[in-house]
Amino acid sequence: SENRTVCVLSSSSEFPEGFFTPQERKDGGIVIYFLIILYMFLAVSIVCDDYFLPSLEIISECLGLSQDVAGATFMAAGSSAPELVTAFLGVFVTKGDIGISTILGSAIYNLLGISAACGLFSSVVSRLSCWPLFRDCLAYTISAAAVLAMVSDNRIYWYESASLLLIYGCYILVLCFDIKINQYLMKKFSPCCTCFTKAMEENAEQQPLVGWREESGPLIRQQSRTDSGIFQDELDYSHLSTSLHGLDEISEDHPSVFTMPEADMKRILWVLSLPIITLLYLTIPDCRRQFWRNWFMVTFLISAAWISAITYVLVWMVTIAGETLGIPESVMGLTLLAAGTSVPDTVTSVLVARKGNGDMAMSNIVGSNVFDMLCLGIPWFIKTAFINTSGPLEVNSSGLTYTAISLICSVVFIFLAVHLNGWKIDKKLGAISLVLYLVFTILSILYELGIIGNNPTRFCGN
Repeated sequence: SENRTVCVLSSSSEFPEGFFTPQERKDGGIVIYFLIILYMFLAVSIVCDDYFLPSLEIISECLGLSQDVAGATFMAAGSSAPELVTAFLGVFVTKGDIGISTILGSAIYNLLGISAACGLFSSVVSRLSCWPLFRDCLAYTISAAAVLAMVSDNRIYWYESASLLLIYGCYILVLCFDIKINQYLMKKFSPCCTCFTKAMEENAEQQPLVGWREESGPLIRQQSRTDSGIFQDELDYSHLSTSLHGLDEISEDHPSVFTMPEADMKRILWVLSLPIITLLYLTIPDCRRQFWRNWFMVTFLISAAWISAITYVLVWMVTIAGETLGIPESVMGLTLLAAGTSVPDTVTSVLVARKGNGDMAMSNIVGSNVFDMLCLGIPWFIKTAFINTSGPLEVNSSGLTYTAISLICSVVFIFLAVHLNGWKIDKKLGAISLVLYLVFTILSILYELGIIGNNPTRFCGN
């Protein structure tokens, strides 16, 4: 109730010591850290492009998932693996609040920063559907409100963490019946909702895809459960799905990862990335090749593990580099660390957006945040229900009010911005998202530094 300064551990305390002493880093050793950071970015893009997304494609085909459901489930879970690892570390290893600060602190970047990247770095204008974005935004708002209500008293009880798992279970249940719910809403609200009507008119003008048919009036989506339609070729839909890498038929074997590209710049990057290409080739089965095709779940799990490991090294290097440059901890946590932990989400969303799969990109963006809330629920439930049953889990909820307002505003903005932009991802939406992300970040930094608000944070030992 009284104004006081909160003492929290610095981010660098959560990682091992660096390769050099502070003085050696200031004398030039920091260049090594920046080189490692760039190489980790390259490594994440290789894992996502060559292993993670191809395995996701085959999973979607086998389960018959639409692109938005695939983005909100398997892609969100795989690309958010670093957050799950961070949450477990925060609960069981460091005994701190790193899980809450990392997940809630990066939520705004996930919504606005990745949306900006998808719009600015994609040359393709991706069309969006109304229902998937509304569904994911509503689920995220409910889950975020639940987490914020749980930590408001600085205590987590087993039934509170169990309710978080129940919310995510209901979300998965909705996704299981997503097609039927989508059909019902299109029939029910298309007369009064312009976005549904416009979407159906645009679909009627296009050549129908497999799984679409006209039924007593408007065009209603009938998704086949034997083919996902995510990577369907609109010009020749008699084939099976086309892969992300431009294969015309699944029967064709994918070229080896050791095939040298033709472009000069790509050759340079290929030579530089040969060590990581070789390491990934030896540890992950390439499900794009016929021999390993049935090993797609193994590919998915191992690539997600590699994403977590690479992201850990990336955030470790970014933390030490920021500390060497004298960047305040509050600024680090809200900018570089938030972006670092969300690198897999950024890479995967931009890759699918550049292929025109807008629903998949947006569902991954919002669905990753929903999964991040589950990342908090799982370790909390294990800790309170099975390990420490004598009492609740103690957490620190300082700055909770501002976080809640920021999350709600960012969710509302992204939905309204997409609606006002004509339900498409383009450079205009990317620019607007970038500007608003910068505004939110600046306000957050001012709040953390105590310039606005009445809850300044100091870091222990300073």
